[in-house]
Amino acid sequence: MKGFSAHIGYLFNEVPLERRFAAARDAGFSMVEHPTLYSLPAARVRQLLAECGLGLVQSSFPAGDIARGEKGFAALPNEIERFRASLAGSVDYAVEAGIPALHCMAGVRPAGADPRQMWDTYIANMRAAASATAERGILLLIEPISSGSIADYFIEDPMDAVRAIAEIGASNVRLLYDVFHATMIGSDPFGFIRDHAELIYHIHIADHPGRHEPGTGTIDFQRLYGTLEDVGYDGFIGCEYVPRGDTVEGLGWMNGFRPI
Repeated sequence: MKGFSAHIGYLFNEVPLERRFAAARDAGFSMVEHPTLYSLPAARVRQLLAECGLGLVQSSFPAGDIARGEKGFAALPNEIERFRASLAGSVDYAVEAGIPALHCMAGVRPAGADPRQMWDTYIANMRAAASATAERGILLLIEPISSGSIADYFIEDPMDAVRAIAEIGASNVRLLYDVFHATMIGSDPFGFIRDHAELIYHIHIADHPGRHEPGTGTIDFQRLYGTLEDVGYDGFIGCEYVPRGDTVEGLGWMNGFRPI
């Protein structure tokens, strides 16, 4: 394990987005991540990273209109043209900003949608995204998200993500594995990590229930860290949790395991 990454979509929300880079650095982080950096010009993202001496683990393709409940659209048959049109600009942004990996959200199942048609749409769109990212040296990520967090999200079960990676058939497609989401649906994160470590590019953590700091719920994080060491995981662990209070004051949980 290389250490912890600050998810600045969740952490350091006490300050505006541009100031979260420095806040993460000042708290001891060397890496950050954020799902949607598009409110900042790509050149500004690269500048902030350089000024703060930070690296960026991952970001995402555009997720659509959040106010309308959109959570991506890669699996939506009626949005194929919009999805394909978003690829080139998103990849250009990632290259300019210095983003090494992009998560592509699948979307929420519309009422009455045909699951088979959605799956076929998703695989075809992800193959196109894998090609667009591979040409620029960028990884394409799939993150299963529990329906308890996003109702009716299309890729919920980690095993569906494993199946999708196999069907997409591209070497640059990897897994963003969220221990909190897996625990929410009753999946065994320790067994999954042991069985599929070769697919995992990045790990997200938050305790369950509550989605707060590690140590506030029931997940055995020491066992998690031991499992990651056993399988030779060489990536970062992303802190994607909701602080119970002030972000910095809540970082005390890292004292027992702080390889940053």
